Amino acid sequence: MKFSIGGPLKLAFRPWVEGLEHIPAEGPAILASNHLSFSDSFFLPAVLDRKVTFIAKAEYFTTPGVKGRMTAAFFKGVGQLPVDRSGARGAGEAAVKSGIDVIERGELFGIYPEGTRSPDGRLYRGKPGGLARVALATGAPVIPVAMIDTEKIQPPGKVMPKLMRPGIRIGEPLDFSRYSGMEHDRFVLRAVTDEVMYEIMKLSGQEYVDIYATAAKRQIADAAKAEKQVQKEAEQAQKEAAKAAGTEEGRAGGS
Repeated sequence: MKFSIGGPLKLAFRPWVEGLEHIPAEGPAILASNHLSFSDSFFLPAVLDRKVTFIAKAEYFTTPGVKGRMTAAFFKGVGQLPVDRSGARGAGEAAVKSGIDVIERGELFGIYPEGTRSPDGRLYRGKPGGLARVALATGAPVIPVAMIDTEKIQPPGKVMPKLMRPGIRIGEPLDFSRYSGMEHDRFVLRAVTDEVMYEIMKLSGQEYVDIYATAAKRQIADAAKAEKQVQKEAEQAQKEAAKAAGTEEGRAGGS
């Protein structure tokens, strides 16, 4: 996949990279990145010599039909692991187990602490689950990564991507060995996650929002729904007003 997708991707978009020296030539590490676009999982592995394994929702691997099989083959080819998201706790446990397995093989594990793509380009609060627990359970270093401008390449609703140069900024590895054996302490998990998110914020220059991205998406969806309802009511009021005006004109003409 690095040759079939990574090569053309680098040739077409020419992504710039800073901090490649922070990626170890061998041995395990966790790459913790902000998440702006679907393409993040392609641009980051494309610029690295080593394989990066991400986790992805199980639906990408279980959809029936020809398209479903092609999608599953594609995600397996780019090194993604399926995680069943039916139930928040079950999804979290699956993500942790997958991450530990990858680290124990001495490989690079990629994860998005926000849990989902940013709805507006800002950086949201990291979820204190998979990232921190894998880091503390394995002792692997956490390398903060900032994707730059990937959301501008293919905004929501756009089919054809825009040819422009995205950026990838890689920070220095973070060592959390001081918290070894404390992977079940929720305060420690929050502290580790917040420290990683702070480093990502410094690398990306994004505005930080102290709520979860999933909550922000709900707020945006609710606001859009409310705006649509207001518009619908206004249009209905205009129709009724026009109908009433027509009725009055008819009465005046008859008299």
